[in-house]
This record gives sequence, structure tokens and C-alpha cells, in this order.
Amino acid sequence: MTKIYLNGSLVDLSVAEEKKRLVEVEIQKTKNKIITDAATAVVTKKASGKQKLKDLGLDDDEIQALIGA
Repeated sequence: MTKIYLNGSLVDLSVAEEKKRLVEVEIQKTKNKIITDAATAVVTKKASGKQKLKDLGLDDDEIQALIGA
């Protein structure tokens, strides 16, 4: 059995409560991964876009003027 603090007291979770808690933890882990992956994708796409503009011959000042970064 899992013990948790609830309102300042250490209590035992029932089997059903423990299963529900584990499911909730997994759901939160999945949400966190989705958010992290999305943020990483944005950074990667931005860097890729900048590199493509450089490959076309634009310098850093021109790129900054276009995209503000």
C-alpha cells in the first residue's frame, strides 16, 4: 500500500485509490512529455528556418529584420 500526506496526516491509500493515483501520474507524465516535445520542436524549427535563410545568402542582420530574432 502507498502512503501519502493528506491534509497534514499520513494515510494509506486503498488498492483502488492507489491504481487511480498511478494512472493520474502516468497521464501527467504524458502531458509533460507532449509539452516538452512541442517546445523542442519550436526551437528546432526556428533554428532550421534561420539556417535556411543563411543558406539563401541572408546575413544575420537581414534575418533579424525579417523575423525579429
